[in-house]
Amino acid sequence: MAPTAAYDQIADWYEQEFMARTQPGTDPLGIAAALRSLLGTGAGPCLEIGCGTGAWAAEVRDLGWTPVGVDVSAAMLKHAAGRLPIARADALRLPVSDGGVGAVTSIMVHTDMPEYPAVLREAARVLRPGGLFVHIGVHPCFCGGFADHSDREAVIIRPGYLDSHWTKASYTDQGIRDKVGATHVPLPGLLHAFLDAGLAPERFAEGGEPLPTVLAVRARKTGTG
Repeated sequence: MAPTAAYDQIADWYEQEFMARTQPGTDPLGIAAALRSLLGTGAGPCLEIGCGTGAWAAEVRDLGWTPVGVDVSAAMLKHAAGRLPIARADALRLPVSDGGVGAVTSIMVHTDMPEYPAVLREAARVLRPGGLFVHIGVHPCFCGGFADHSDREAVIIRPGYLDSHWTKASYTDQGIRDKVGATHVPLPGLLHAFLDAGLAPERFAEGGEPLPTVLAVRARKTGTG
């Protein structure tokens, strides 16, 4: 996947500068709130696909789960190593047995995965029947090469939302997309991918202002296998 090598190159910047922009104790995009609301309390392993530097491990642990992370970027995992158990692995080939975990999360990574529908199918494979999958990602309706957020009080949405595409176009050079690119899929395609994977959405959340920056989905594995 194209973004992989790029994340190896920007891992230190991501850890030391990008993530550090969020003041401790704040949640400007509503990511932590969505995680607490949709994952909820539980016990046992919770696998995070694309865990990166392990930034969300503490939130998962506070909910009672045991966070475990996988990522394809060795450089990102160096920062994650002290935060949760990790394994370097492709999201399409998770090192987990069928039905091996009760919960899986994907937090702010789906635009880094051009084959995200296949990732969802792999997540469903490792979930036990009735297990939870929590997706938290950039909002497909309001984030992308078609969205200009340079004026936070008057976000401009231009044509381009309806087309699935990969792009490095960005309104800013201080973010991630201009460095590693991002895959955009309109909302129907994203939601259909959940259903096609056997993951039935049951709750939703949005976060960020003045337009939502984040869309979150809680889904449950259907069937008996």
